[in-house]
Amino acid sequence: MSFFSTRFRRSNPDVPEHVFGHDVEKDIAFLVDQGKKHLSKFNADLVERAFRFCVKAHEKDVRVSGEPYYTHPASVALIVIREIPLDDVSVAAALLHDVVEDTTFSLKDIRAEFGADVAKIVDGATKISDVFKSREITQAENYRKLLLSLVNDVRVILVKFADRLHNMRTIDSLNRPRQERLARETMELYAPFAHRFGLGSIKWELEDLSFKVLNREAYDDIKRKLNLSREERETFIEKFLKPIADNLTEHKLKFEISGRPKHLYSIYRKMIVQNKSIDELFDLLAIRIILDTQENNDCFLAYGIVSEIYRPVPERFKDFISVPKKNGYQSLHTTLMSSDGKLVEVQIRTRAMHDLAERGVAAHFRYKAGNGATASWIDSKDLEEWADWVRDVFENAGEEAAHELLESFKLNLYQDEIYCFTPKGDLRILPKGATPIDFAFDIHSQIGARCIGAKVNGKIVPLDHQLQTGDQVVILTSKNQTPHRDWERIAVTHKAKTHIRRILNEERRTRVAEGKEQWEKRSKKLGLHINDDDLEKLLVSTRYEGRTEFFAAIGTSTLTIESAGDLIQGLLQPNAPAKEVQHSISFETFSGSARNTANGIHIVGQEAQSQKIMYSYARCCNPVPGDNVIGIVTIGSGIKVHRSSCRNVADLHEKLKTRLVSLEWSSSGTGQFLAAVKITGEDRPGMLNDITSAVISVQKTNIRGVNIDAFDSMFEGILTVFVTDLPHLRKIFDRLHKIKGIKTVERFEA
Repeated sequence: MSFFSTRFRRSNPDVPEHVFGHDVEKDIAFLVDQGKKHLSKFNADLVERAFRFCVKAHEKDVRVSGEPYYTHPASVALIVIREIPLDDVSVAAALLHDVVEDTTFSLKDIRAEFGADVAKIVDGATKISDVFKSREITQAENYRKLLLSLVNDVRVILVKFADRLHNMRTIDSLNRPRQERLARETMELYAPFAHRFGLGSIKWELEDLSFKVLNREAYDDIKRKLNLSREERETFIEKFLKPIADNLTEHKLKFEISGRPKHLYSIYRKMIVQNKSIDELFDLLAIRIILDTQENNDCFLAYGIVSEIYRPVPERFKDFISVPKKNGYQSLHTTLMSSDGKLVEVQIRTRAMHDLAERGVAAHFRYKAGNGATASWIDSKDLEEWADWVRDVFENAGEEAAHELLESFKLNLYQDEIYCFTPKGDLRILPKGATPIDFAFDIHSQIGARCIGAKVNGKIVPLDHQLQTGDQVVILTSKNQTPHRDWERIAVTHKAKTHIRRILNEERRTRVAEGKEQWEKRSKKLGLHINDDDLEKLLVSTRYEGRTEFFAAIGTSTLTIESAGDLIQGLLQPNAPAKEVQHSISFETFSGSARNTANGIHIVGQEAQSQKIMYSYARCCNPVPGDNVIGIVTIGSGIKVHRSSCRNVADLHEKLKTRLVSLEWSSSGTGQFLAAVKITGEDRPGMLNDITSAVISVQKTNIRGVNIDAFDSMFEGILTVFVTDLPHLRKIFDRLHKIKGIKTVERFEA
């Protein structure tokens, strides 16, 4: 048996035969009849009582269109019955979803009359409605509340999808500002959520209805051009499908096959991304083959049949049956070349897969309830992972600014996915563009935090390498590693970004606390009676933006406690106000007034103990104690310390001549100094592990980062480490040279 259709449907479902609002008794009878037809278990008495309660509660309310208000919740309930088939509890909740928000009845009344489950869904739907009354500045908090309600009961968001869908279908009755706000909110939130929930048909319709409001000119243009070519397209599809249908029938497969144009908004996005007009797009047509079978292998059989008839485009084949999407979606996707050179996208799936593709988690819910099980979604592994993601987002949202959180949700909800594997073959689903850092944090936050490198398909790659579907990823870790700021830019997933930011913030808070404790002891020893407010004012004229930056510099040893004391003592001198120091640029004034003494550097020819200079180390050459060094006097940042051999200094030597000063290392200087090492060698299994082990074995050296690129059989990388002095660094060089396959080891200069 087969059903062969080339009928093209608009994105909106066919208008129901019944229109609510003319006769309450007929409306109740119709909804109950639909519930019995579409739901396996249906308590007609519960739904009828909920309908009558809804009519009574809203008897004084009227929609903007002039219809009785109860027609809206009745239409939402019908969507829950026919388009997102759930259960009778959800239908009752849909009928009552606006009662608590818009009438004098309370949640307590709902619970007493209809039970705890109905009340819980109504409560969740009410909270979601409440949060969207605010505007864009608080949207991030709205997302958090919505997600929290989602974790409690998935039916809350599904009822809300039905509510939003009916509001969008009747949006024409609203004024223009309300239309735009509703459409933008739908496009940014509801459509991406519908996508993640696997509600394909709902997502497409929400997008098209929003697109119609937000860009009516483009919407009408695409629709008009599709209508102009409709007859030609239908003729082509009928000719294209006939041999496929004949061959599937010959192989005794039961199927439904249909053709349709892609949805208007998806066509528009394709035009924008490819920078083409609609006339230049070839793959506007989509064929769907739905098999009435329980065997997934029949889908591959059908693929073999169609690829015998038409030539497939190899790079356009996607197997979402063996590796489903994160929202549970399963299907085979291929693109075929017709006999006259047109590209046609073909999707092949079973009836169960199709139901899941159209109804997503609602189909999970429906199947479980139909089997007599408790109507719970948490038992599903895919959905449990989804709930875990939601909880993670909610729990970690507090540290992010509103706009960052908003963008993060959009990113995670609406990205294409890639499928990567661990060394043991476990599947990890990540957004397109994900890096080894995202992969590492997806496995575990501790793996992510200690990541120093990765191997993809046996090759060493840098941390910003973009992973591809099918990659096998090995994460290399070190117990001495901690995340740094660059990682936040490299990471793509919300989980990775959140953990990186949290670790960095915790580390900074720790350093600030340590710095503050050291300062309090030092100021007491120096007899400096200065409160936090006065300290803040004094620091305005320095390189430190406030006392937090000041304490952080002390805590990280970039500013010694002795230098900190000298700096504040200098600023407290009545003849050296902060603003004068800020504008003084001569070396004499600089060395006398902008004093921020350090313990590691002093000017040649002067007593180290008497010098009070502010300085910082140049990142281009990363000098360490033992290097020959030279200083460049800068405005506001004191002396910038370079290695004498630094190319940047050599290139600008004549230009900077008047600002150069000879420096020496103080014998009392101690601390950790960042050094960069460039390594080249043969890329072989275990090489990165050998490198990190060798470095760590030298005085327990702390590795800050590893960035390696592999080219064929060779690799080149930059290793950043913390060392105490030049002899320490030379020991690391010696240890690295002993590793088999290492070709060169040298200091790196940016």
